[in-house]
Amino acid sequence: MTHAILPGKTAAERRAELRALLASDQVVVAPGVTDAAGLRLVEEAGFETAYLTGAGLANAQFGLPDIGLISQREVADHVQRLAGATGLPVIVDADTGYGGPLAVMRTVRMLDVAGAAAVQLEDQVLGKRCGHFDDHRLITAEEMTAKIRAALDARGGDGPVLIARTDARGVHGLDEAIRRARAYADAGAEVIFVEAPRGVDEMRAIGRELAGIPLVANIVEGGKTPELGTAELGELGFRVALFANYLMRSMMHAGREALAHLRAQGETRTRADRLLPWAERQSLFGLGAYSEVDGRYGR
Repeated sequence: MTHAILPGKTAAERRAELRALLASDQVVVAPGVTDAAGLRLVEEAGFETAYLTGAGLANAQFGLPDIGLISQREVADHVQRLAGATGLPVIVDADTGYGGPLAVMRTVRMLDVAGAAAVQLEDQVLGKRCGHFDDHRLITAEEMTAKIRAALDARGGDGPVLIARTDARGVHGLDEAIRRARAYADAGAEVIFVEAPRGVDEMRAIGRELAGIPLVANIVEGGKTPELGTAELGELGFRVALFANYLMRSMMHAGREALAHLRAQGETRTRADRLLPWAERQSLFGLGAYSEVDGRYGR
């Protein structure tokens, strides 16, 4: 794994890696992360990219629901921390871009500097809601294509991959979602994300109607989209599989069990076999590499 104290991959190298993955025949699996510890686990597990989930960021870092309360600066600062903790390309959920085209330009530039490998923008209004909630409000397709053009102008030629998401399925139906998706691709988005299709037939229609465009599937356990595996997603025409909150929810479940044990038993000794061992924890965060570099300077 890459450690921040040692020379690592540049942002341009990470973006090139992500673009190469998107151009391959494989389904790119992007587990969601909310912090550097989770990102380390994703890298250790052998995944080639990770997804900074907006919902997970709101939940885990701020204790808030996913209803558009996190700011542009808060996201950019967190991306910078993550980019410094890993060599993986990080896909960043930037919600609506935090405003109109000018705000989107500033968002893309901030995330570019922070080290994002990809930036995802969606076509909800500024007070957005999780794609698997109800009662979404959308901007027009024309307003979204203006945002896409602004994002492309802001990033330059080798900037972050641009992902455009539409939440139109839950508001206007599948046909309008596909129409918008095609318009967003025509405007220059490199990857298209039709959020929350209902059923395998709808997913098949998305893959068929948008064939040739790299497509995102967002698997939300308990959400509106069928919980398919990567092989099935590939057969349906999807190129990126987000498991946006699987890791966070798994860690929360384990943490709840751990705290219930401590509350009931008043000790942790009998549960030690359920903890990450001490030495593995230090290895995960690169203590050996930091100690070796420290030794070069006479410690």
